[in-house]
Amino acid sequence: MASKISLSVFSDVLCVWAYIGQARIDEVAGNFADHIQIEYRFCPVFGDTAHQIGVGWSDRGGYAGFAAHLHEVVASFDHISLHPELWQHSRPTSSLPAHLLLKAVQSVAPQSLEQVLQAIRAAFFQRCQDISRWAVLRECLESVDVSVGAVRAALDSGVAHAALAADHRDQQAWMVQGSPTILLNEGRQKLYGNVGYRVIEANLKELLRSPNAGAASWC
Repeated sequence: MASKISLSVFSDVLCVWAYIGQARIDEVAGNFADHIQIEYRFCPVFGDTAHQIGVGWSDRGGYAGFAAHLHEVVASFDHISLHPELWQHSRPTSSLPAHLLLKAVQSVAPQSLEQVLQAIRAAFFQRCQDISRWAVLRECLESVDVSVGAVRAALDSGVAHAALAADHRDQQAWMVQGSPTILLNEGRQKLYGNVGYRVIEANLKELLRSPNAGAASWC
């Protein structure tokens, strides 16, 4: 049997575009189930939200301006919703605790990773909970029946930390600019931002038609 095509998805759990784009990843997973293997990686776009939003949006209304921008963006999509007080009622300090938890889940219960990712996004975007807090992340694990003890062990052992460090290392090596970014063909094909399903599909079909395309440079 031919090996499956690797599709790496770099994202930040606090990124609304990754939240929007998950439906496209899910569709790709369903339509190409026999041909691809999806790997979730994480990049810290919102690793320091006080800087990313508080400073980065200081001349555009700060947190209130950023929240208004998100609501404007999401108004064009009917498959997701945002809490009306997003970034007002609750302000996570960092996406890193959630990313670390997800790497722990990836190591001990990989089959549940997407469910936990979905639970974390729902906790923040729909219920306006602070997903930088362990209590909230623990509730997310429990909501999809993932062993809290097993995840805690992966955190205590440093396994999750090493995996997250690997994500950050590869992000730099592959020059991943932000969230979400889809990488194919060992990083030779990069789809960044709000990319439509048909664009992802076209890239996958081309790789399936010519699996060795791009393996060698013509330069």
